[in-house]
Amino acid sequence: MAEIVTPRPASTVLLLRDSTAAAEIEVFMMVRHHQIEFNSGALVFPGGSVETGDQAIVERGELYSGGEGLDAASLSFRIAGIRETFEESGILLARPKGLAALIDAARAGAIEAAHRAALNERKITFLDVLIANDLRLALDALVPYAHWITPEGMPKRFDTWFFLAAAPPDQLGAHDGRESTDSIWVSPREALAGGDSGRFKLPFPTMRNLIKLGKQARVADALAEATGRPVVTVMPVMTRLNGGRQLVIPREAGYDGEVFEVGALG
Repeated sequence: MAEIVTPRPASTVLLLRDSTAAAEIEVFMMVRHHQIEFNSGALVFPGGSVETGDQAIVERGELYSGGEGLDAASLSFRIAGIRETFEESGILLARPKGLAALIDAARAGAIEAAHRAALNERKITFLDVLIANDLRLALDALVPYAHWITPEGMPKRFDTWFFLAAAPPDQLGAHDGRESTDSIWVSPREALAGGDSGRFKLPFPTMRNLIKLGKQARVADALAEATGRPVVTVMPVMTRLNGGRQLVIPREAGYDGEVFEVGALG
């Protein structure tokens, strides 16, 4: 019997803004570098594994706000989500000490220019960035949206929380050129059409979350719909029927079904 791989904790953030051209949401997405081991070449949201440094920030409650009532694991998922978002997009969900508003685009840009490259090269830690700039992570800016666990039997598995967040005004974001090679603000409708046409490679969880997100016309609607809604954990189960492959997920997770075709068997 094959050994069951323990999933690694991970976080993904769907950064949202309202389209100025149509009554629809836009979400920040990136194309993963083709040499990256996991989801190479795919169009994805910013995200990655929870790291030891994220857990170190958990112990420094003065460095974040909005974490009241959350346990250490929940805090680490949110901290990792904000860190990964900054590393991969340059967008920073944080507040200056003592202020209620998120940092403005000019200051976020200066922090990004000063620290992002060194952070991605692991020359400094995210904790260093927060202390040097007197910042407080805005954990309350993240709204839990989905929870997916890679199926058993896969060689690399993740236990991933997806969060929604309204992008701070005028923070536009850009890919890092290392783990991702392109980035785009795109509506769920356009991203899904690109998946159908072959323009984009969309992992199954990404596609299902885009379909769900596309039901909301505005960022405020998406955040309101997700706030307080129970999140049902999804760990797909692979089945084989009539020469094809299907993924089975809980119907109550809110993805318009429970059995989904994912291609013919080779």
